[in-house]
Amino acid sequence: MTHPFSMSLEIELNAAPEQVWDAIATGPGIDSWFMGHTELGTAVGEPADLTMMGQTEQATITAHEPGTRLAIRGAEAPDGQFMATEYLIEGRGGGTTVLRVVQSGILGDDWESEFEALRAGWPIYLETLKHYLTHFPGRAPSVTTVVRPGAGGPDAVWKTVTDSLGVTPDVAEGDDVRLPDGSAGVVFYANLPVNLGVRTGEGLYRFIHSGTDRGDALVLSHQNFTGRDEQSSWEAWTAERFG
Repeated sequence: MTHPFSMSLEIELNAAPEQVWDAIATGPGIDSWFMGHTELGTAVGEPADLTMMGQTEQATITAHEPGTRLAIRGAEAPDGQFMATEYLIEGRGGGTTVLRVVQSGILGDDWESEFEALRAGWPIYLETLKHYLTHFPGRAPSVTTVVRPGAGGPDAVWKTVTDSLGVTPDVAEGDDVRLPDGSAGVVFYANLPVNLGVRTGEGLYRFIHSGTDRGDALVLSHQNFTGRDEQSSWEAWTAERFG
């Protein structure tokens, strides 16, 4: 049985509205803080497709007001399921901008866990956007996406991830960590035991536990802004740690 949903989030960004618009309304901008690869048009009716792990989710631009408002709507499934996302930009004094994100649509039978996953996931991506605009503005990333089904429950996944980073499971924002390749980083987001965000001198790294009635999975969603392709190394790390 399907179920309608709606949620709204807001974040203040240390960037001008034009910078925020470029980050949420262009394909390269979205790739710098979200997940996968986005192909985004520049007018109402044009595509807003997200490709990840070889699969493309089709969507269409439904509102395009440069510097102010962008809205997209995903393709509707046979049972009526769909998702729509609206971005609202408001400039504030001192060179800051408030971004409001409204997501709505129709979820499926497992709508409660799907809704909780959306509600838990958006904050780490908005924080990633904040750190992208602060530390890597205007730079295009090499994107890594790895999904490992059957990784285990959130506590077990969290312990494996934090052990690999050289910290304890009670890690907090601002703590120093070290990635498996030896790169030094700092935690920019920690929602125990679900989502962890790390910033290094090269990029932004997210470790996300996703759990629904279809099972538990670990999702790695990383951006490296030096152009270094890290897909194979993170696939190997995931296979070793969660094989």
